[in-house]
Amino acid sequence: MLFFAHRSLSKHLFVASLLVTSALLIGGSANLAVAQDKVVKKTAVQQADASSGKAMYTSYCAACHGPEGKGNGPAASELKTAPADLTQLTKNNNGKFPADHVRSILDFGTKAPAHGSNEMPVWGTLFRALDQHDQVKVSMRIRNLVDYINTLQAK
Repeated sequence: MLFFAHRSLSKHLFVASLLVTSALLIGGSANLAVAQDKVVKKTAVQQADASSGKAMYTSYCAACHGPEGKGNGPAASELKTAPADLTQLTKNNNGKFPADHVRSILDFGTKAPAHGSNEMPVWGTLFRALDQHDQVKVSMRIRNLVDYINTLQAK
């Protein structure tokens, strides 16, 4: 069982690293010819400041969801399912930001296509690995990230 959990965590870390790195490389090479092949470099997920929702969003989410949360990040076109437009969460929830739902998706992931695909890393798992299972710090990361996503809501 421990071996399986370790393999699953390694897979999630790899996928998250791949998405973030490919987005950075794709975004950085946007001025190259469109026909040129995209290069994806594998790297480990890096720690972002847990006290800053914006820093974590920029490091972990913007590659797919875009810097403004509209689902148009540089890696978005490489995904099978388009990333959610995070600016519309309040609008699509009768004017109330679904903080508990966003928190749950970040912590546990989702299988529902309307709320993202299983291509999206389960950040709770990754945060627990990065923070050596310090649940207080993991909770702080998720809370600050949820709070920052709330600031992206369309007015």
